[in-house]
Amino acid sequence: MPRFEPFPALRYNSGESLDRVSAPPYDVISDDDVVELLHRDPHNIVAIDVPREVDGPDRYTDAARRMQEWISEKVLVNDPAPSFTLYRMRFVDEAGRHRQTVGVLGALEVVDEGAGGVLPHERTTPKATTDRLDLTVATRANLSPIWGLSLAQGLTDLLVEPGELMGSCVDEGSVVHTVERVFEPERLTAISAAVGREPVVIADGHHRYAVSRTYRDQRRAQTGRNDLDSELTLTYVGELVEEQLSIAAIHRLLDGVDASTILEGLSAFFECRDAGVVEAGFARGVVEQGALCFVAPDGTGTYLHPRLERFASVRDLDSSRLEHALSAVPHVQVSYQHGVNNVVDAVTSGRAAAGVLLRPVSIAEIRRTADEGLLMPPKSTFFTPKLRTGLVVRPLDS
Repeated sequence: MPRFEPFPALRYNSGESLDRVSAPPYDVISDDDVVELLHRDPHNIVAIDVPREVDGPDRYTDAARRMQEWISEKVLVNDPAPSFTLYRMRFVDEAGRHRQTVGVLGALEVVDEGAGGVLPHERTTPKATTDRLDLTVATRANLSPIWGLSLAQGLTDLLVEPGELMGSCVDEGSVVHTVERVFEPERLTAISAAVGREPVVIADGHHRYAVSRTYRDQRRAQTGRNDLDSELTLTYVGELVEEQLSIAAIHRLLDGVDASTILEGLSAFFECRDAGVVEAGFARGVVEQGALCFVAPDGTGTYLHPRLERFASVRDLDSSRLEHALSAVPHVQVSYQHGVNNVVDAVTSGRAAAGVLLRPVSIAEIRRTADEGLLMPPKSTFFTPKLRTGLVVRPLDS
């Protein structure tokens, strides 16, 4: 089972507003977003996490220099001792429910692929990792956390009691993020032991975890040691239970073939029923119907009810069933999009030939996937809200 350890966190000093210096994850912000965040505050974490002022490889060196300047100027300060950080989020989910969740930021063991203990939950799409590796090498820091799901029962109970408040912020979606640090030895030991009892499933950040593995191997080769900070990586761990997770679907955009041909191909695998004009409420509608929903260029929908006999050997997942059905439609190209309105906009504007709305994956299915050592198709789950970058930085060996 994986090690999960506290560490002396690097944090913004108490005079810095987390509203101004934190940021969304690097992979969901544009260049314009970076400019806006730096205009909000030149100490915003994107100055290090998404360096732009210098082109080429030198931007990583520039990011590392800036980080050291901020440490020298006490913009960033180290905790005096190893700590865990309790991370709470308060928000309204897609169904309009008021939610509160809690997880813990710590250092999770980096294990070899297939070794167990830390498990992927879906196949990943090809993605360049050089940027994140180069930034890690230059800054010697974990800047943004991986999101892990603990299979250990009772972890949430250990996180309910507040720690020392370190600040809070409100993001672009009105989500309130609050962080509290914990130093007490007994509590640190209890949290470490709880997470270490069962495997941790990677919910978000598969590529970052792969980069951590590459960086660990580099440091082992350079030093001949396997006891360095690079043996672990910054991770948010929450318990895999319904009340601690908000899961949205990642829908599909289809191209390369006209919409009528795609729908004709899908009709061999699904019973088709008219759904009318597709609106934002269809995020709940597909769940209530027990169906997927095809989105046509005119913005109308067709409910797709699975013909179960055509999916006898296919997992009970919308993403698996759609992947199987689309394999019979030659030349179709698939891309990924969250948000019903975003899908409708893409299709009606002609940026995609058609779309298919999927239902969110259930907690039970995620746990079954982990228990059976299986993988879901790429982009099966979209965990929300997104964690903020900049609330905690984990320094690595110099």
